[in-house]
Amino acid sequence: MTLKTLTGALFCGTMLAFAMPAAAETTLSVYISSQHQPQVWRQMLDKYEAANPDVKVKIETGGNTSEAQAQYLNTVMSAKDTSLDVLILDVIRPAQFAAAGWTSDFASKDMSGYLPAYAGANTVDGKIIALPAFADSQFLYYRKDLLEKYGIQPPKTWDELKAAAKKISEGEGNANLQGLSFQGKAIEGAVCTFLLPYWSQGKNLTENGRLTFDRDAAIKSLSLWKSFVDDGVSKKNIAEVGTDDTRKEFQAGNAIFAVNWSYAWAQAQGKESAVADKVGVARVPAVTGGEQATCLGGWEWGVSAYSKHQDEAKKLVEYLSSQDVSKFMAINGSLLPTYAGLYKDADVLKSAPWFADALQVVETAKPRPVTPRYNEVSEVIRTTVNSVLAGVSTPEQGADQIEARLKRILR
Repeated sequence: MTLKTLTGALFCGTMLAFAMPAAAETTLSVYISSQHQPQVWRQMLDKYEAANPDVKVKIETGGNTSEAQAQYLNTVMSAKDTSLDVLILDVIRPAQFAAAGWTSDFASKDMSGYLPAYAGANTVDGKIIALPAFADSQFLYYRKDLLEKYGIQPPKTWDELKAAAKKISEGEGNANLQGLSFQGKAIEGAVCTFLLPYWSQGKNLTENGRLTFDRDAAIKSLSLWKSFVDDGVSKKNIAEVGTDDTRKEFQAGNAIFAVNWSYAWAQAQGKESAVADKVGVARVPAVTGGEQATCLGGWEWGVSAYSKHQDEAKKLVEYLSSQDVSKFMAINGSLLPTYAGLYKDADVLKSAPWFADALQVVETAKPRPVTPRYNEVSEVIRTTVNSVLAGVSTPEQGADQIEARLKRILR
């Protein structure tokens, strides 16, 4: 080969190298609600990127309530927008999104390792429609220091809670210290507010998709919550209190008791918390003579049906739903695991000792009504609860409103 030929060959090779595209890089967009510690999830996404250098993951955040998140995602999915690949969904949403054709099914996946409630919530007609992100349920938070000071045990009934709150409030003489904070605002949390005492009377709202409404139990439930306001145990404007308002009030030391989800624990132990190391957690109380019941929560990972990167998105969801990630988020974000064994894991319990007692609560928590028309059911209940707490309707009127409207929805 002559020098001229060699030079030409090298030139062509160089040009070919420039013409060859670099290995394609896939960018996945993951929607995570801003209240679910996206900064902690980011650490696990960074680890995923390191193990998969051809994939980059960006986080899109938004919405501090389930309603705000659903409204945003409904808009994106209705427009068949391809900008989101992976979605975090409230446990009440996967079946709705799948029915609308907004999420992609997983071809095959052994769901037996997950807590049964979440395996069930993500399986519809034998199809796996999403994978668990983390578990949740409502708990009763209480000021451990104040209950110990006054020799009071964590209440098992709402009447016991009311008596304890009054005794402590009178003893402390602090006008800013309310007895109980809960969700009265017309948000998803208010559905659970209604259901907690309703369920504890042994009643269900639906069975096999059919309405099984009990008017007397509904009146008793609504009357109970209104009595907390009327008796001065809860603040007068409780109808304006949302989930994170309850968290903030308790964290600031302005509530003896609070009904909230598990995410509030990590916040209450933070450096800026007035109640760090003073927090106790127990099962939600029952009506006197009833059984303690709580509301099942939790969040799931779904893949958008409009994602242009289906295989890559599903692979990422498998990772995010793995036991290793569940353990990391339990330790670093105090998010309840979706694997039963992690509730006994030494590393998890060192970080969040109260998880030792959380499993029985999560396992016995009740799901909200399962129906394709859940959004309408939710709207009826939460707006009525809000109306009663605001003094616009009486508990009797509220019960009648719920029954009449649900009869039209759940025929």
